[in-house]
Amino acid sequence: MLLAIAAIIFGLALLVWSADRFVEGAAATANHLGMPALLIGMVIIGFGTSAPEMVVSALASSQGNPGLALGNAYGSNITNIALILGITAVLAPISVASQVLKREAPMLIAITLLSAWPLMDGVITELEAWVLLAIFASYLGWSIYQGMTGSTDVLSTEYDQEIKASAMPIGRAVTWLVVGLILLIISSRILVWGAVDIATALGVSDLIIGLTVVAIGTSLPELASAIAAVRKNEHDLALGNVIGSNMFNTLAVVGIAGAITPISLEPLVLQRDWLVMTVLTFLLLIFAFRPNNRPNRINRIHGGIFIACYIGYTVYLLQTGFNV
Repeated sequence: MLLAIAAIIFGLALLVWSADRFVEGAAATANHLGMPALLIGMVIIGFGTSAPEMVVSALASSQGNPGLALGNAYGSNITNIALILGITAVLAPISVASQVLKREAPMLIAITLLSAWPLMDGVITELEAWVLLAIFASYLGWSIYQGMTGSTDVLSTEYDQEIKASAMPIGRAVTWLVVGLILLIISSRILVWGAVDIATALGVSDLIIGLTVVAIGTSLPELASAIAAVRKNEHDLALGNVIGSNMFNTLAVVGIAGAITPISLEPLVLQRDWLVMTVLTFLLLIFAFRPNNRPNRINRIHGGIFIACYIGYTVYLLQTGFNV
C-alpha cells in the first residue's frame, strides 16, 4: 500500500514535469516548422496539456483497466472546469474577448452532449470509439482550416506572445519533445500501477480512483497553464486551454481507450459523471458569455460556485465509492 502511494506521488510528479517538457518541445518544434501561433496554441498547447490523460488512459485500457481510463477522461473534464477554472477565477476574474472561444465553447457543448450516445448501452464498443476518433479528426481538421483562413484576434496575439516567449533552438526542442514523450509513458505506467493497487486494497472501483486521484493529477498541467496565463493577463489562454483539453479528453482520450479495449460502464457513469460534466459545461457557457453586450467574464462568484460544485461532487463520489 505504501509503495503504491509512493508510486502515485512519484508518477504524478514525473508526469507533470514530462508533460511540460513535451508541450514546450512540441510547440517550439512546430514554431520552427512555420506553424501559425494560433494553431500551435489550440492544437499543440491546448491539446498537448491533455497528453497525460491520453497516455494514462491508453495504458490503463491496454492493461485491462478501462474503468480507470474512462474515469480519468471524464474526471479530468470535471476537474478542469470546476476546480481549475474555479480556482483561477477566484484568484483573478477571467475576461473573455476572443472570437475563437465564442465559436469553440458551443462546439464543446455539442461534443459533450454527443458523448452520451456511446454510454447509453452500457459499453463503449470499438466501433463507437473509432467514431469518436473520426469526429475528433474532423474537428481538428476544421480547426486547422479555420486557423489558417480566419482573421487574427486577441487569442491569436496571446498565443503568438506565448510561443515567442518560449522560443528555443530546434535541437533542444526536438530533444525535449522526445524525452518528454518517453518520460510521459514511463510515469504513466508507474501511476497506473499505483492507482490500480490502491483501488484493489481499498475495495473501490478503478473508475472512482480515475475520477479523483488520477484525474486531479493529470489535470495539473492545465492548472499550471491557467494560473500562469491569468498572472500574465492572458485570460483567454486559461479558458482556451481548458476548452481544448476537454474536447480532446471527450473525443480522443475516450476514443483511444475504447479502440484498444471496449469499455464496460458502471451504471452511474451516465447518471452521475456524464451528467455532472454536462451541467458544468453549460454553466461555463452561461458564466463566460453574457447577452446584451455585457462584459464576458468568469468572476469570483462564478469561481466559488465551480469550486463548491467540485467539492460536493467529490464528497458524493467518495460516499458512493466507499458505500458510506
